[in-house]
Amino acid sequence: MKPISNQKSPATIKAVSLSRRRTCVRRGGVLMGGDARCRGWAGLPRSRAPASPQCWTAPGDPAAVLCSFFCSITEAKNRNSSTMFGVVVVGIGIAGSVRIRDLLSPLQSTPSESLKLQSFVSRRDLGQYNGVKQISLEEALKSNEIDAAFICTENQNHEPSIRRFLEAGKHVLVEYPVALSAQTAHELWQLAEQKGKVLHVEHIELLTGEFNQLKKEVDGKELVEGVLHFTGGALDEQRFGFPSFSGIARITWLVDLFGNLTVTSASKEENEEEKYSKLTAHFTTADNRPLTWIEERAPGMKREKKIKFTFKCGVLDTLPPAPRAALGPPFMQDQNLFAQKLLGQVPKEELAAEKMRILHCIELAERIKKCCQQ
Repeated sequence: MKPISNQKSPATIKAVSLSRRRTCVRRGGVLMGGDARCRGWAGLPRSRAPASPQCWTAPGDPAAVLCSFFCSITEAKNRNSSTMFGVVVVGIGIAGSVRIRDLLSPLQSTPSESLKLQSFVSRRDLGQYNGVKQISLEEALKSNEIDAAFICTENQNHEPSIRRFLEAGKHVLVEYPVALSAQTAHELWQLAEQKGKVLHVEHIELLTGEFNQLKKEVDGKELVEGVLHFTGGALDEQRFGFPSFSGIARITWLVDLFGNLTVTSASKEENEEEKYSKLTAHFTTADNRPLTWIEERAPGMKREKKIKFTFKCGVLDTLPPAPRAALGPPFMQDQNLFAQKLLGQVPKEELAAEKMRILHCIELAERIKKCCQQ
């Protein structure tokens, strides 16, 4: 094997020398190979730089390749970094408060830096929140400074809010579920496509370290049967919808882990006086393997998820410990994903697959509701 030499070839020395001495000038002040403020070539002022997008290198000059490469990289970076989207947050509950926090403090060098929080909408008269001004819903819909709305209201208000902002020509990020019926979900997605706007449904349950570790444990194993049991505090169905919709995060877990599912049966027990409810739904996978989801709620009940997944190679009955997310908390990761969509950085195939998964889960939730009401 030939030893690697640290000695640079004459051509390399020439390229490096020229790239340091010469500044690549392009329309719009993009600079390569030197200082990022684009002073022009050899210290010339910007006004004397050529108007056409070209590098100040002679034909055949080894530095030309280097300049061209750096020019393309910086031009793309500057184009994305200069694109800003004004945002309004609608609803200042727990989720809305977190959204405002993350919009005000985006992770550096992430797509979230392209989002600028302009204002918020609330049914409460707050005036301002963390230095952000409050405006009315009508002002948000008409504002030219607002390009996107973060819908953080109660579930029953998702559909009308999404519809109004899409019709006003705004992009929309909404907390799950996107709607409380499959037909409405399909209609909203169709409206977004007609308007050429992004409709992004938050599903932070897929972005947690806990779920990512679970997915690694499940990957490649052949399922025999499984149970997912969730417990938590009581929810008002009038505000948050039927439990299969308010608990759609659990359906999303099962679909993402095991693929599309079919509802075979479902039932619901409840005690109105004690505000207790228990939903039990049974599914089969594409391989006809049984899965059961239990959603149990009551005042003061501990929020917890329990699993028992039986595979041919063994049983997984404990959620694996979750490492700290490298890309920030789940809400911040979700915000980055939304910004990537706005910037056109998510492949169409991924967008289509995500849409199909979300609509499939909504259809499962509706099927469960119908089974329980029969």
